[in-house]
Amino acid sequence: MTDTGLPNRPETPRAGSLGERGGKSAGVPHGSDPGSRGRTTIADGVVAKIAGMAARDVPGVHSMGGGFARGMGAMRERMPGAGGKSVTSGVKVEVGDVQTAVDLEIVVEYGVSIIEVAGDVRENVIAAIERMTGLEVVEVNIAVGDVHLFDEEDEQPERRLE
Repeated sequence: MTDTGLPNRPETPRAGSLGERGGKSAGVPHGSDPGSRGRTTIADGVVAKIAGMAARDVPGVHSMGGGFARGMGAMRERMPGAGGKSVTSGVKVEVGDVQTAVDLEIVVEYGVSIIEVAGDVRENVIAAIERMTGLEVVEVNIAVGDVHLFDEEDEQPERRLE
């Protein structure tokens, strides 16, 4: 989990300082930003979900994850009550206090420019994470694990008629 913001310690005035200055309420500096009063924590899973959704939104990305992860995801989709597709399949993150790094494994559609798709994924993931969390994304590493051919889904093992 990541902490962003300042520690959750209210500033307390020194004894007698409010009376001398005629200040407002105790413990709250006049004109301080309400956003700096407390701590916000962002779980690693939140950053992974944002990265996964942003990567899937890019045209040319067929799916996420390696062969094993995709196989497990396909089994999960078929099982009732198992929750369907995992948004974080193929996504690993390292989250620090103010920075994060992302590793993605993607499957691209056949015929697209892998370099362009990877660049678009990188831009979309960085923009989404930085906008939604305020964390600085220091790197997005992309591994292209496969190319999806359009007829792959149509191929079924032939059944013998007996």
